[in-house]
Amino acid sequence: MNTSPEASGPAPAEPRVDSATMGDFAKAMTGDSVLPTPRRLNLDPDKTKNGLAQLVLTVVKLLHELLEKQAIRRIDSGGLTDAEIERLGLTLMRQSEELARLCREFGLDDKDLNLDLGPLGKLL
Repeated sequence: MNTSPEASGPAPAEPRVDSATMGDFAKAMTGDSVLPTPRRLNLDPDKTKNGLAQLVLTVVKLLHELLEKQAIRRIDSGGLTDAEIERLGLTLMRQSEELARLCREFGLDDKDLNLDLGPLGKLL
């Protein structure tokens, strides 16, 4: 008995699917496709510095607002003396002024610090 491939006839052809999507998939799987060039980052030092400043100032502004809310709670609860309330108000006012000065220095305003968190809404 002869079991050579020639004796049993030609090998069956591979099944083919005529579909643009399947063709793209097949190219991707076999490595025949040309991949797009990767996107390059624009690492302009001025823009990078400004972006980092925006992130840091956003966090500082968020912390400032949390401190203000906590201060109001403590004042409303009656746990602070008049001198402590005065000192707390002065400290928060100076902090707010410094935050505004830093924003001006980097060319940012309040809306730049209010990040959009997508489905969660605005940060501030």
